[in-house]
Amino acid sequence: MYRSLTGTPRDVVLLVGRLLLAYIMVMHAWNKIAAGLFGTATLFAKFGIPLAIAAASFTIVVELVFAASVALGLRMVLPAGLMTFVMFGAIWFVHGKNGLFMADNGWALVGTIICATLALMAAGPGRFSLDTVVAKQAERRLEQTRAIPRQTVSV
Repeated sequence: MYRSLTGTPRDVVLLVGRLLLAYIMVMHAWNKIAAGLFGTATLFAKFGIPLAIAAASFTIVVELVFAASVALGLRMVLPAGLMTFVMFGAIWFVHGKNGLFMADNGWALVGTIICATLALMAAGPGRFSLDTVVAKQAERRLEQTRAIPRQTVSV
């Protein structure tokens, strides 16, 4: 029977995976930024992506916000959902017709990004994340409010 990682090894693997995925997505966004918004929009239009300027803007923002969210391990679900949407769009409009392999501009990398994103959504960011820090602070505040004795006021 297979046993999955637990404790610190699991959290280290999640951290490394999050940081690698974040780096990949920053580089994806950087390529689009380096080409310029209008250059990226022109390329999107050539691929038949509707509302190319809006789609290019949306894609760049989603890639950057997702990368930051994943790197920090902070509120990843919504950015991950949007990133999955963007990547499925990349398969639909650009890579799907080229087959699987990257040598043919296929969808292998995009599919791998989707898989990593979905796996992180399911697993959560792990202990080494801002989500954990925020949750611990909220728990401490709750404990403090429970520890404060209630005072009764008599009139």
